[in-house]
Amino acid sequence: MPRLIVISNRVSAPADESDASIGGLAMALSAALREYSGIWFGWSGRTTAEFTGQLSLQRSAGVTIATVDLEEQDRQEYYNGYANRTLWPLFHYRIDLSAYERSFDKGYARVNARFADTVAPLLQADDLIWVHDYHLIPLAQELRRRGVANRIGFFLHIPWPTRRLFSTLPNHRDLVQALFDFDLVGFQTEDSLTAFCEYVTEEAGGVVSYDGVAQAFGRRVQLGAFPIGLDTAAFTQAAGSPVAEGWRERMHASLADRRLIIGVDRLDYSKGLEERFLAYEDFLANHPDALESVSLLQVATPSRDEVTTYQDIRAKLDAVSGRINGAYATADWVPIRYVNRTYRRDELAGMYRAAAVGLVTPLRDGMNLVAKEFVAAQAPDDPGVLVLSQFAGAAEQMPDALIVNPFSREDMSDAIQRALTMPRAERVRRWERLYDGVRENDVTAWRDRYVQALASLAEAPAESEQVEDRRATA
Repeated sequence: MPRLIVISNRVSAPADESDASIGGLAMALSAALREYSGIWFGWSGRTTAEFTGQLSLQRSAGVTIATVDLEEQDRQEYYNGYANRTLWPLFHYRIDLSAYERSFDKGYARVNARFADTVAPLLQADDLIWVHDYHLIPLAQELRRRGVANRIGFFLHIPWPTRRLFSTLPNHRDLVQALFDFDLVGFQTEDSLTAFCEYVTEEAGGVVSYDGVAQAFGRRVQLGAFPIGLDTAAFTQAAGSPVAEGWRERMHASLADRRLIIGVDRLDYSKGLEERFLAYEDFLANHPDALESVSLLQVATPSRDEVTTYQDIRAKLDAVSGRINGAYATADWVPIRYVNRTYRRDELAGMYRAAAVGLVTPLRDGMNLVAKEFVAAQAPDDPGVLVLSQFAGAAEQMPDALIVNPFSREDMSDAIQRALTMPRAERVRRWERLYDGVRENDVTAWRDRYVQALASLAEAPAESEQVEDRRATA
């Protein structure tokens, strides 16, 4: 059995799988790495005065972790710059927020080259290499230049934008060409896969076959949609834990018989939080009978505080929530409880179970696992209702949610009202179908589908022209 080498911007393998603060993705990848005796490689998150390429190796919960420190200039240009100020807003359809600076381009290329230099000596000839996310699109190209002929897969966790939108990126063609040095490129949804295929055929002059093989730039790559799942069993178990039950009771006590509407998001403009607050305000204005009978809890975990755009969104949400509370609050009730902090998985599970409505309304999202967490946490006999954006990748898999247009206040306001008044029998029917999908398409199924697809490419008869061509050009 070949080893699996996972490469990501940051390494988040758990120290202990019983730790409820660890995400399902980290647990699933760690399990795969234990099964395949692999290595998880990435940036340590630390900076150093001068890049040396020195590796830090450790074992954690049966997983070998390899990390490397970057320079402060790398962090600013590669991470805060090209990754989070160029690609992130562009891929989330916010070209108005994208910053195109040549120093960012150089930092992005430099760090991908440094990753390749550092990880290449760790590789064995039959290793399967799985690269994650938009930070590392050029990594396979850099590895090929260093003579690495292994099978290399790439998975994009965020959306891929439409052809016209992506074409606003300077040197967009070079970035797509770099993806053709991978053997397998996976997307979250059919929508993102279709957008990428359109670029290949319309901009790159390539072709895409019925079975998802794309040919362009003198190369070929297998494409596919691999929707990521939740660690459903663990989250459902967490929802029944004493910690979760304590938080559920705590929420009920604080609500004083009011019904809870909940949103849990990273603090990011892609999540549509301002639009959500304004839709909730519209709901309160149009349903005066709901005043003092409902409460919106919005948990917004801070992120990327060094990027000005994130500072701006936090200030804007403070202002909007404050204005709504000022207009509607009474002596013993506030319509919005807006919290900027991180909670453990079991704590969130208790909050979800206490809620009558879950609002997951991003303006654009690759998948959004909060939607699946909300479903997994519900009590089967009296579940809450999921209100889900049509622009979240999860909407392709979760049609039994109330699907809404997050740009329409009226659409979201109507969905909140429908969710709050939905009969129990309908809530149960919808939840059962949603939960079956979340359980069947969990994170382990996602991981296994992807790794098996990559392994099957390695086991297939050598489409040796391509392999030999790669070796010749490396």
